[in-house]
Amino acid sequence: MGTLVVDSSNPVAWEEGRPRALEALEAGQSIIIPTDTVYGIACDAFSPEAVNRLLSHKGRGRHMPPPVLVASPEDVTRLVRTIPDGARALMEQFWPGGVTVILEAAPDVEWDLGDTQGTVAIRMPDHPVALDLLRESGPLAVSSANLTGQHSSLTIDEALAQFGDAISVYIDAGPVGHAYADAPGNPGSTIVDATEVASGGPWKVVRHGVVPWEDVKAVTGGEWEQ
Repeated sequence: MGTLVVDSSNPVAWEEGRPRALEALEAGQSIIIPTDTVYGIACDAFSPEAVNRLLSHKGRGRHMPPPVLVASPEDVTRLVRTIPDGARALMEQFWPGGVTVILEAAPDVEWDLGDTQGTVAIRMPDHPVALDLLRESGPLAVSSANLTGQHSSLTIDEALAQFGDAISVYIDAGPVGHAYADAPGNPGSTIVDATEVASGGPWKVVRHGVVPWEDVKAVTGGEWEQ
């Protein structure tokens, strides 16, 4: 079938390309999508085979499970065991946007994202194309569109240069990350761990990203470990 690059800025091309992207996801394939931070490599979060394929594309093992992107905060409620008050405040303040929060996964959700130790990292991206796709596809496992050890892709050409025809569908939305132009490099979202908060434990910074952790701390309150 070859590689399809969909120009999402063209309404006609996007209307024609969106079904192709959804078909690829349903077939267990990975696709490249834009987000507000970097381009991502995405697959069906509920297909273990698709997730393993995504990790293989990146050259990663199960010890580095991908985060999950959602279309709305409401989607989170069926994916996690509980949402601490501080995490709800974080979602209200920063979603859609560049903060990923790690929570305990709901035990009845059937998925296998890798060696998560019963947790899931979740984010709602602030990008209209990503949200449009997510509303139809449901939650997607999404990691930055780069080979392990390489720079995250801020343009579709950078993603193409790294993955080539190993990926069948690329969704081009032009350069991304401009909303976080003051952030150093292209680090992706800020990742914070809230898995111990419900039991009185501290928040933890897993990755310093486009949103300063001090801004996150100011919203969530509580004890923090950097």
